[in-house]
Order: sequence, then structure tokens, then C-alpha cells
Amino acid sequence: MKRITLFAGHYGSGKTNIAVNYALKLHREGLEVKIADLDIVNPYFRTKDSAEELNEAGIELISPAYANSNVDLPALPQEVYGLVQNKNFYAIMDIGGDERGALALGRYRPYILEENSYEMVFVANFYRPLTRNAEEALEVMREIEAAAGIPFTAIVNNSNIGSETTKEAVEKTFEEAERLSKLTSLPILFTSVKKDLAESIKGESVFPLELQKKIF
Repeated sequence: MKRITLFAGHYGSGKTNIAVNYALKLHREGLEVKIADLDIVNPYFRTKDSAEELNEAGIELISPAYANSNVDLPALPQEVYGLVQNKNFYAIMDIGGDERGALALGRYRPYILEENSYEMVFVANFYRPLTRNAEEALEVMREIEAAAGIPFTAIVNNSNIGSETTKEAVEKTFEEAERLSKLTSLPILFTSVKKDLAESIKGESVFPLELQKKIF
């Protein structure tokens, strides 16, 4: 298991919800974990939406000072440097959508690459308009990689249509996720689904999600 896990993807892919759930999972396993919100582009769906839940679990959240306010300045807190430099805990990073959001990751790239203990995870939702198939998703991946300067190492299939997601809707995307895996030679880390669907989906590595009410 790598010390730093970065979740990136197209807008609406669900990376924020996955990042929060993943941090809570590591905490439940007895690991010391911190999470950073690096989204300086999208002011609506932020890791900070789960600040209360994270605080109750004892997980430190690092986020832009003006997150969830009427002011949205492209500024990241200095504490993020500690996240990538201090190797005494596990770090989860929620990267802003698309290549514009990934640009913010560039300033921390040297530390991440030097330590070389990271997973750069592409979150794919094949129900989103610009990532409806493996080829479109691959194009978004390459744009994010170019902006961030860090290559992806794994894929998460988070294909969903919000509260209307069914078992069949998820399973319908397995083939496309496998195609993306073959195109990139990257493994599928897991398929993330609503908690109430997790047990009904067989033959896949499933990660059950507690969905944020604000998003779904």
C-alpha cells in the first residue's frame, strides 16, 4: 500500500466522495490518515462538505481557506507541503477536475515523485458526457497527466447516475472499464458503488460508498 493516494478525474466523476470514503476506510483500519482538498476550480462539490464527519473520525482535513464560501480564490494552504513531506501518516489528496484542477498538483510533484510511494488514481464515470467510453476517458487522463506531471497508476470505475443507479447500470460499464484498463495497461483498483448495492455485485473488487447527501 502506497503512502499517498491521489484521486483525479473529470468533473462529476465522484472523486471527492471516493476520497472521503477511502480516508475513512484507512482510519477504520487503524491507520493515521490526513486528507487534502486541492480543488481550486469547482466551488460546489468539495471535500470540505464532509468536514464534520472527518473531524468526528479524527481525520485532519486540509482545504483552501475560502472553500464553501462566496469567495473562491485559487490559493492552497501551506499545510499541504507537510502532507507530502511528512512520511509519518497516510495522505489522501482530492485533485480538482480535469487538467485545470490538476495544475495545482504541480507544485507538490517533486516531493511526491521523490518519495515514490503514491497511487495516482483516475476515477472514471462512463455516464458523464465527456467520458462515455474508454477512448474519451483516456483523452481526459492524458490531459490530467500532462497538467499534473504525474502519471496515473490505477483506475477506479465509479460509473453511476446518482440516486437512480442500479446494479445493472453499474455492471453495464464493466466492459468499458476493462477496455480502459487495456488501453492504459493500468489495473482497476476497485469498482465503487452505493453501499446498498455492494453485496449484489459479484465478481468485482467492490468498494461500498456512503454517499454525500449534497451530491446525491
